Amino acid sequence: MFKTSLAPWRRPLGLLRGERDEEHPMEAFHREVDRLFEDFWRGFELPMLGRLERPMAGMTPRMDLTEDEERIRVSVELPGMDEKDVEVVLGDNVLTIKGEKKAEKEEAEKGYAYKERSFGSFRRSIPLHTEIVTDKVEATFEKGVLTVVLPKTPEAKKAYKKIPVQVSGKAKKLKTAA
Repeated sequence: MFKTSLAPWRRPLGLLRGERDEEHPMEAFHREVDRLFEDFWRGFELPMLGRLERPMAGMTPRMDLTEDEERIRVSVELPGMDEKDVEVVLGDNVLTIKGEKKAEKEEAEKGYAYKERSFGSFRRSIPLHTEIVTDKVEATFEKGVLTVVLPKTPEAKKAYKKIPVQVSGKAKKLKTAA
């Protein structure tokens, strides 16, 4: 009979339920190595490693979201895609960006033919917790980057408040001691 405590790579039951104890250093190391491999191999078809899905079936493009008093700006990296492959929809205070990438390569040499196809799709939905001027939303696509600018309504601009960050007492004492 196997015990989970003998398998250092398994998470204790408490961690699965969301409880946090001090994490074992090997657990953190294992999680970080897994993340590095997932990031490295994302988007590749690797049947020799037992990965049976399409090369981009689970593609999740990288996205940056910034907000200031005037607008929300969303930038999505979509290398190898064109603007015709992407759809941007705003409805019910949710911005949805979806797209599909298709590639086909064919080579014919003396004695053999080689044909390769790859395709995949993605969908990102971003809930917006502020009112947007929908008729002034702009989406641009340049060099594989989609940028969507969502201007805020005047009421939403009034509700936006930037909070100044202050230095804590400990940090002040350390600065004066140095």
